[in-house]
Amino acid sequence: MFMATIKKKIWPEYFELVSSGKKKFELRLADFDVNEGDFLILEEWDPKSKEYTGRTIEKKVSFLLKFKLDDFGQEQEIKEKGLFVIQLD
Repeated sequence: MFMATIKKKIWPEYFELVSSGKKKFELRLADFDVNEGDFLILEEWDPKSKEYTGRTIEKKVSFLLKFKLDDFGQEQEIKEKGLFVIQLD
């Protein structure tokens, strides 16, 4: 099976959380192909200067869950209240 390497921007505050090991998930718009076993190269991006900082982290995708807002019949509630992403240890 082919393992892809995918580069994505990540803001400094989230880069720090991933780097420290506290944040072990990514919530992303499903506008690219990704599969379990692929590698994400997270490139720190400063939104103020609109430039990359040069720092990167490589992480392997171990689990992937894709869904649409109305998969559970709650699109309106999600639009009104938002979603949580809950990390379990």
